[in-house]
Amino acid sequence: MTRRLHELDALRGFAVCGIMVVNTWQHTRDHLKSPEQNAVDWAVDNLLQSRFYPIFSFLFGLSFVLFLRSAAQRTDHPWAALLRRLAVLAALGAVHQVVNPGEVLLPYAIFGALVLLPVSFLPPPAMAILGGALTIWAVHQGGGIILVPGLFLLGMTAMEYPPPERLLLPAFVAFTVLAVTLVYLWSRTFDDPRTFYRGTYPAAGLAAAAAYCTGLLLLLRTRLRDALFAVFNPLGRMALTNYLLSTPVILLSLPLLTRDPTRVTGVVLAVVVLALQVVFSRMWLVRFKYGPLEWAWRCLTWMERVPNRRIRSDRDTHSPVPDPGL
Repeated sequence: MTRRLHELDALRGFAVCGIMVVNTWQHTRDHLKSPEQNAVDWAVDNLLQSRFYPIFSFLFGLSFVLFLRSAAQRTDHPWAALLRRLAVLAALGAVHQVVNPGEVLLPYAIFGALVLLPVSFLPPPAMAILGGALTIWAVHQGGGIILVPGLFLLGMTAMEYPPPERLLLPAFVAFTVLAVTLVYLWSRTFDDPRTFYRGTYPAAGLAAAAAYCTGLLLLLRTRLRDALFAVFNPLGRMALTNYLLSTPVILLSLPLLTRDPTRVTGVVLAVVVLALQVVFSRMWLVRFKYGPLEWAWRCLTWMERVPNRRIRSDRDTHSPVPDPGL
């Protein structure tokens, strides 16, 4: 279980990286008048766009189960704690919407209350069937935010029925081939209304997201494990803090970003900010158990001040925390 929590943190941190790059690119393009397509746009469209919020959504559903299990051991009213947790997330999302319309926290909180909470009373097979059906329907409709509920439920199912590790390599190969094929079909049919299918792109995004996740999990079983954990785990354990802090950085940098028609500056900014967040997160987690916003979220969830400062300085700074975060 400890290794799984480490890997979930790494996946969450990996998703934070992709979302930062995509958000920077989107904000830059949105503030340009009729931007011409270039190599950066092609790379983001075909490799990054719609690839990372599915990972976040899947992990949110998985973490939902972890939270319920933890809450059931701590209180006789785990559902009340869960509703408070979602209410705090909704409040953060509502504030974030003011400066970043279209952000994900508010929809996550709403879908969590309307979908995850009632479905959690169903047996896992029903979760899997409903999650698969909702995801297929959302893909057929063209994807976007409507993909989130189905991915939530698939994440819950994966927590209840963890897939065996022997499937990682064949899954990675299959999803990679599928993603490349779907991207190729989308690029060939996008300008032809006779053959264009609006579900091709979101399906490609889901396939690529699955390929990225299984690929990272495979790398975490190699000699690169410690290096990858050192980068992605701190980001993942402070995902909420890092996600929200990235927004003012992007918005304040827009005057500079929009002067570069190549959009390379946006990619460089995202990489620099992520590197600084890795350093900040590692330094913070040496002294504290939870990130600043993660700690506030936890306190408001339990309606009490939760101890945060570490007492033992020799404790493993990469150890998993009880709160699964986002």
